[in-house]
Amino acid sequence: MFYVESRIVLIEVGGADVLARAWKAWPMASSAGVSTGSTSAGEGFFRAVRGKLAIIVVFSLIGAITRIFPLIGIVELARTLWPALSGGPVVAGRAWLVAVLSAVSLVVTFAASSISTEISHLADDDLQLDLRSRIIEHLRRLPLGWFDSRSSGAVRKATENDVSALHQLVAHTINDVITAVTVPIISIAYLFGTEWHMALACILPILIAGVLYIVMMSGGQEKYAQYDASIVRLNAATIEYVHGIAVVKTFGQTGRSHQRYRDETGRFVDFYGGWMRETTTTQSLVEIVTSPVVILVYLCAIGSWLVSTGVTTVPGILPALLLGIGLTAPLLNLGFSAQFIRNAVQARESLVAFFAEPETPQPDAPLEPSGHTIAMDRVGFSYDGEHDVLHEITTRCAPGSVTALVGASGSGKSTLARLIPRFYDVGSGAVSIGEVDVRDMAAETLYSQVGFVFQDSYLLRTTVRANIRLTRPQADRQQIEEAARAAQIHDRILRLPRGYDSVIGEDAHLSGGEAQRLTIARALLTDAPILVLDEATAFADPDSEAAIQRALSALAADRTLVVIAHRLHTITNADQLLVLDGGRIVERGTHAELVARGGLYHDMWRAYEASRTTGPTASTTTEAHQ
Repeated sequence: MFYVESRIVLIEVGGADVLARAWKAWPMASSAGVSTGSTSAGEGFFRAVRGKLAIIVVFSLIGAITRIFPLIGIVELARTLWPALSGGPVVAGRAWLVAVLSAVSLVVTFAASSISTEISHLADDDLQLDLRSRIIEHLRRLPLGWFDSRSSGAVRKATENDVSALHQLVAHTINDVITAVTVPIISIAYLFGTEWHMALACILPILIAGVLYIVMMSGGQEKYAQYDASIVRLNAATIEYVHGIAVVKTFGQTGRSHQRYRDETGRFVDFYGGWMRETTTTQSLVEIVTSPVVILVYLCAIGSWLVSTGVTTVPGILPALLLGIGLTAPLLNLGFSAQFIRNAVQARESLVAFFAEPETPQPDAPLEPSGHTIAMDRVGFSYDGEHDVLHEITTRCAPGSVTALVGASGSGKSTLARLIPRFYDVGSGAVSIGEVDVRDMAAETLYSQVGFVFQDSYLLRTTVRANIRLTRPQADRQQIEEAARAAQIHDRILRLPRGYDSVIGEDAHLSGGEAQRLTIARALLTDAPILVLDEATAFADPDSEAAIQRALSALAADRTLVVIAHRLHTITNADQLLVLDGGRIVERGTHAELVARGGLYHDMWRAYEASRTTGPTASTTTEAHQ
């Protein structure tokens, strides 16, 4: 991969495309705003370092200008001393002045470059701190449903990869762009002021390289798009092969399993090889034309011809020989940074899009619920705004009751449950707690009212104790242990090397069922009056499942429970069952009532009972698919 990226960087050496990308990515040129609530993401993207950026620009400009003066000083000193070679007079005062000014400019160059580099890296640190803080704050205000549709990798990309990619933009690109523009302009202006023939000779290689570059980069945007798409497909095929290798080996399908990986690798090699073959000749010509050695030989040849024909003198060609070979160096340096600049541009666009994600609307005058009765009034919901997945849902869940949501996969159970803690906002109707619409509650109030445990267990890499009291940091040891006992995980924790002080992922390695029980303990410790449990016992072993159910049933005396369960025997004692089909409540009642009614639930119960009585293998298979 390093080889691939290096080749692409070489393709981009020296040209208007690099400067355009650098300008596009340059913080001082970034003014397009993207609304994110009260903050304009694009306009305020570099707000934390705006002052430092101005300082970086000033010192980078000073350094770029003064770095030419020592070379000009050498030329002027040579021209001042040249008459001495033929016995002519020398203006000693001018020679000393040129020498002193060159030495001073050299010191100024080093000082300005050092200050610019130091401040640019400090600015990079400040920007990363500011962006990461803003990202965390934005994540805190996003709807919880946003995380349902995105993996942890997407969050990591924003907080780590994208922010880190901006390093090149702030720490290096400003100085590189200013140098790439300033040095050639000053050099060419000086050359035209001394010997215009040689000035034209110095410009010619740049013009030739520019034409070759335009030819080489024709269709470049399409190639980059194809390259990015190829990398995505190759990465996906690699991950798929690595994750599935144990399964395919078990079933003896190793030869077939990596066929997609081989196909994607072959396609990538064919594409990339063809791209490189198309550009190799032109790229080589660009490198030859811009090579300092080639330019020096070329300028010596032109200078010798001009001197021999009497057009100019030897001192007249000295400026071009010294400055001409350095005209392409800043552009080459910027070219080698082209891939980093491209990554920075993409990272900035990605972050601006992230900050544009709409936050959960908060009420101007939050209301406090009176009680913890859950009510849904003609609720409708759609993920895409076009196709409803819930239709006209109306129900009430009384305090101290257990409401079970049952139905086939895709019937809308989990979506309905997630509307209670406001993972999403309803499209129509209303969800209320204690006679107050959840949209009219402050987030802190809502989450003090509702606790939830879903099938996926999320544990932090910290102590078991800290994981349990995540939502109640002030909880004491006794409260933590009581919650763990209720969740049937206390004894397992005591068997860990350091008990409750064991660190998840280090000396605490829990099974799926144990991790699930730990999250149940966390929810119990939260002491919220409403609990939403989405197959909370899915990973519990049969021995502890009944104990967990008893603990949850005991808690129901003071709490409103909404339970999603595929294991129907776990909710036979629920106060009411809501049977969903196609996003609608098609039946409601107790277990006994629904079985006696002979409808959809009756058929589900018979099928479930049959699967449990046909033997361990069939039972396990059925529950796994349910």
